Amino acid sequence: MITDARVLQPEFIPREVQHRDAEVNYLSSVLIPITEGQRADPALLHGPSGAGKTCIAQFLVEQLREEVVSLNYQYVNCWEDHSRFKTLYRLLDGIGRTIDVHRQSTPKDVLLERLRKADETPYVVILDEVDQLEDKSLLYDLYRIPHLTMILISNDEEELFAAVDDRLNSRLADCERIRFRSYWEGELVAILSDRVRWGLTDGVIDTPRLELIAANAGGDARVAIGILRRSARKAKNESVDEITADIIQEETPEAKSEIKQKTIDRLTTDQELLYNIITEHGEITPQNLYETYCATASDPKTKRMVRNYLSKLEHYNLIRAEGNTKARIYRTRA
Repeated sequence: MITDARVLQPEFIPREVQHRDAEVNYLSSVLIPITEGQRADPALLHGPSGAGKTCIAQFLVEQLREEVVSLNYQYVNCWEDHSRFKTLYRLLDGIGRTIDVHRQSTPKDVLLERLRKADETPYVVILDEVDQLEDKSLLYDLYRIPHLTMILISNDEEELFAAVDDRLNSRLADCERIRFRSYWEGELVAILSDRVRWGLTDGVIDTPRLELIAANAGGDARVAIGILRRSARKAKNESVDEITADIIQEETPEAKSEIKQKTIDRLTTDQELLYNIITEHGEITPQNLYETYCATASDPKTKRMVRNYLSKLEHYNLIRAEGNTKARIYRTRA
């Protein structure tokens, strides 16, 4: 039933992209200077989860590398590599400059200077979940490197720029902003149809069942692909010839739960602590939440930073905030 398991993974970069022509064309135009030996202005791709931001960025950079053979490229998930050192290390690793870097003893300034001097070829870096960076001043330092082009990915444009200082805001004023919306159900069906064509045997699932997956996914391509993947695996394990509607309905909550758990596993220490506090209380006011957090955290962050953390948890549907600022209540999502 499954002929190529890779295409059923959310990290898979497709051979062609569906229903993102405007975004693809816009980002392609932004990156044109690289084909002329210059660096491009930084680009910010922002919008909800599962809207194709990461996929489009990686898809276009791969196309660009076919045209500019000397182009270096590195993808960094700032949720996993959120410290200044880890991000710089990943960027140096992308150009093979980490052989004598010691995680415990090499100063961060040394890493940055080494990155500045590695100017033999143009370098495109995708900083995914960029709002997760602990030290946003790193963006200012990277902006000043002449051969380096940044593609930034974030859920919320306003929250990202609210968290940086005036100096960085002024530098990123020319950042090309590309807004992504959630997919419509018909668009998800087209995306799933490609995955079926590339990764499953003929006849295992029809259009009405793809429409059922799309309806269950809530506009999130990651969820849709996750439902398809789990449904295909279950059908294979049960030795049935097709993916039935019953299998899809059974695997939908499991797929959503799998994505939710992966998100929880990637939370920073402070974000996980806040999430656990809200989960334990069921519902809690911002003031009680912050007081409980400060009493528990080893190094409590400011109220402003905590608000940023909570906003991130909301974007990933881990919690929900109800009411206005004065009467707000935080609850976990089922």
